[in-house]
Parts: sequence; structure tokens; C-alpha cells
Amino acid sequence: MFFRKPTREEQIHGGPPLEFERPIPPAPWRGITVVITILVIAATVAWELYARWLGYSPTINDNEDLWTMARRKVQPESIVIIGDSRAWFDCDLDEFQKGLGKRPIQLAMPGSTVYPALADLADDKNFHGTIICSFVPMLFFAPPGSPPMERAEKTVKRSHNQTPAQRVSEYLGIWLEEHVAFLKPDDLSLEGFLNRLPIPNRPGARVPPTFPPYFGTEDRERRARMWEKCAEPGSELAKQIQQIWLPLFTPPPPPSYIPPDVFMAGMKEGIQKRFADVTAAIEKIRDRGGKIVFVRFPHSGGLKELEDKIMPRQQSWDPLLQMTKAPGIYYSDFPELSGFNCPEWSHLTAGDSVEFSRRLVPHLRQALKL
Repeated sequence: MFFRKPTREEQIHGGPPLEFERPIPPAPWRGITVVITILVIAATVAWELYARWLGYSPTINDNEDLWTMARRKVQPESIVIIGDSRAWFDCDLDEFQKGLGKRPIQLAMPGSTVYPALADLADDKNFHGTIICSFVPMLFFAPPGSPPMERAEKTVKRSHNQTPAQRVSEYLGIWLEEHVAFLKPDDLSLEGFLNRLPIPNRPGARVPPTFPPYFGTEDRERRARMWEKCAEPGSELAKQIQQIWLPLFTPPPPPSYIPPDVFMAGMKEGIQKRFADVTAAIEKIRDRGGKIVFVRFPHSGGLKELEDKIMPRQQSWDPLLQMTKAPGIYYSDFPELSGFNCPEWSHLTAGDSVEFSRRLVPHLRQALKL
């Protein structure tokens, strides 16, 4: 089937090994190519229209390579924003540039703990700039091996080990993401759909909490903006996300095989170690002339009640400032910062993020002595 038939002379007298041939069956290949091309284009257009009908729009996806692009822009005297998704959504770079004199670089990572990024800046001997650090206790004290810690460590590691192929791929991907709505790997992919299957908990096996769906956009500077559909008063999307935050921010029960007092002692030890590690990192930056200020960004509703109950200010914020001797801005301490409402309890709308940033700037200047 795949080798030419030997001639009669070769059959009688023998000869060199037969040559391999891949016969092409007779078929209307030109027509088949045209039909397949049309089907692929039609399916792609249909999927794009369906994604837009669902409410998706073209926007850059946040990933390790995009963070690496931003990290590469950090100069010795840069202003850098680090932390979690609240700093990612609530900081307006234009307002900060107007008030602080420099355009900050956005390095906040959603759903991640801040320590790996802080340690990375502390180990960068060339950096002696200014850090604006968001503080969310449940993420700030995330232990080693937890998803927030692993996510942050993996992202920081990419900034040191990024290959040329990954760098080129990100530049090409950005252009496509800015024009195509269905390129949402967290939502509109097979893995995304499988992660949303309603699988119940079973004895000895707990299903991880569901993560919020797409509800924001992002630009090349990693500025996040809440999607208008989520910001609408009484939005069903906002209500859905509110109910996702509660189990996501609720700590899992202690393991049954560890005595409660031993478990609590381990938790306290982990928190104290994080305090010590953060203090050591800040001292490195200070020794080079750098500055840092901690900011507690707004949160609302049931999520605020949950956070305040699990990790009260007296056990998290106050000890942090005492140990690091760093200035801090807690939004509820100032009337001009405390009147904002988060539609889904955790982040400000696009418009409110601009106004909040404008009001925050004078406090940043005072804390940083600018």
C-alpha cells in the first residue's frame, strides 16, 4: 500500500530496497480546502458573536507574561503598586501620576498574596523606589503551599525565567485579545466550563470554591476596570459574585487529625513568621532609600463583616504597622475615603476608582512625605 510495486526484473534478479511512497487518493482537494476554510471561519465568527452576546468584550487577559512585561519596566526609583485585586481594580494610574509626579507601575496580582512580589523587589539591589502595598488579611497571611502563595510565586518566577518564545507569544497574544472577545481561558474554555460543573462535596473530598466569572477589563498597563454590567445597581452578576466571595474567604475547617490548640498555635506561628519576613524585606528596601505605605482599600457588605470577624484590625493591621514601622492608610479612618460602595463587596467601579484615587493621593503624599 505504501511502497511501489517491484518491476519484474527486480522480482527475478533482486535490486535496491524499495522506495517509500505515500499515495494521495484521488479527491477534490481544492473543493475540500475551500469547504473546511469556510466552516472554520463560520464557526469562529459564530463563537465570537455568541461570546459578545453573553456580554464578553475584547480585553487583555491577566497572566504571568503580562505581569513580567510590567515588572521589566520597574526602574530604580519607580513607584510600584503591589498586592491583591483591590489595588488592581481601585488604583487609577492617571490620578496617581497627577498627584505623585510619576506614573506608577501596576504589579498587583488578583487572588494572590503580596509577599513574593515584595521579596522580589527587596532582593532587587537596584530598586530604591516607592511601594504602595494593598492589605487584605486573608491573602496577606496566606501560608506556603496555598493557592494565593503558589500563584504569586509562579508569577514572580516567570519574570526571572521567561523564555524568548513566551515573550514573543505574549506580544502576539495581546493584539489578538484586544480584538477577539472569546479569548477568555478562565471562562470560555473546556477547563473553564468543567470547573463550573456543580459537583457536590463528598466524604474525604471537598470541591474547591468557585472563582468569580469575567467581570472586568484590563489594558496593557495592567489597569483593571469593573465591567459595566457588574456595576449596575442591583446587578445579578454582582449578587452572584457576592455569594462567591463568602465561601472563598471563609477558611476551611481545621483537620480532624490535629488538635484544635495545636492547629491554632501553628496558625499564629505562621502569621508571626509572615510579619517577620515582611519586616525584613522592608528593611532591605529602606536601607537603599526606598519607601513603602500600606493601604486598606474599600470593601462592603457581607464580605466586610466576614473579614472583620475572621481577622480583626487589632490582630492584623495594627500589628503590621507596629512591626514594620511603616505608614498606613485605612480607608474607614477618613470620611472622604469611606463613602464608597463596592457593588460586589470587594472592588470599586471604574468611575469610583478614579475618584477614590484622586482622594487617596493627598494621604499618600503625607504618608510618604512627598
